[in-house]
Amino acid sequence: MSDHASDASASAPVSARPPVEARLGKVGVWSGQFDFSPAGTVREAVAELDDLGYSTLWTGEVKGREVLVTAGLMLAATRRMTIATGIAQILARNPLTMTAGQLALAEAHPGRFLLGLGVSHAELMSIRGATYSRPLGQMRAYLDEMDRMASEQYRAVPPEGTQPRVLAALGPKMLELARDRADGAHTYFVPPEHTAAARAVLGPGKLLVPEQAFVLHPDATEARELARRHTGSYLRLPNYTNNLRRYGFTDGDFADGGSDRLVDTIVPWGDVDVLLGRVKEHLDAGADQVAVQVLDFDRRGLPRRQWRELAPALLSL
Repeated sequence: MSDHASDASASAPVSARPPVEARLGKVGVWSGQFDFSPAGTVREAVAELDDLGYSTLWTGEVKGREVLVTAGLMLAATRRMTIATGIAQILARNPLTMTAGQLALAEAHPGRFLLGLGVSHAELMSIRGATYSRPLGQMRAYLDEMDRMASEQYRAVPPEGTQPRVLAALGPKMLELARDRADGAHTYFVPPEHTAAARAVLGPGKLLVPEQAFVLHPDATEARELARRHTGSYLRLPNYTNNLRRYGFTDGDFADGGSDRLVDTIVPWGDVDVLLGRVKEHLDAGADQVAVQVLDFDRRGLPRRQWRELAPALLSL
């Protein structure tokens, strides 16, 4: 082979992944609260979500249970739902471990596991002793290794077909990587305007699932107090504030847990019609599914009452 041919081969684009067939439904549930409940309660709660008819449950990874273990617990307790990670931190495990976890869950529960991957944040990675540096390059290299491990190293019984993965993505470059090397993007802490911009980058045929927080409560003062408890924890992270600056928010909006304008944008509150309106905004902007995170006044509780109350309206979309 000539040097010219070698250079052409090295610079050739990665071949497109086959279209993913994901039965996600238009509305899913997102919750990071499961870590505060014992395993038996988690099983009971996710089984109820399955029975209510929710098609997808997203759960994250911070400093609690290992997220692939949590996904296995949830998959075993449900019959129909897709369990999705939003997200599994790539620097928390090496590429072979992530690949093995994904393929093992997919083989055991065909068509019901969706792997969401993310670089996470410098603050969380320092706790793990990992170095957060050049996240775009870290993610690209990690995906290369995952693909290599799946094809060359994984020795267990494989699942059928290519298994879906989405990337946590906010900025245009990570969205482009989600388009080129994954099956789409899972976005978090974003307004509907970001969903429209993300769809423009991803193009058609790629999954786009924004998270949408919500407080089911009629009183503005009390609802915003709860919402600020949520927004305040994320406004310390530059990934989110830098992204919000693209949509007209400033330092003044980030102070003291967030201005009313920011809080009402990121965490609308009120009755079910308010939530339906916001979900429809994301869907109209190009989302395939909206992952609804219902906040509860109980810091360590699960919003099971709200999930029941919202289900008829949300699942009618």
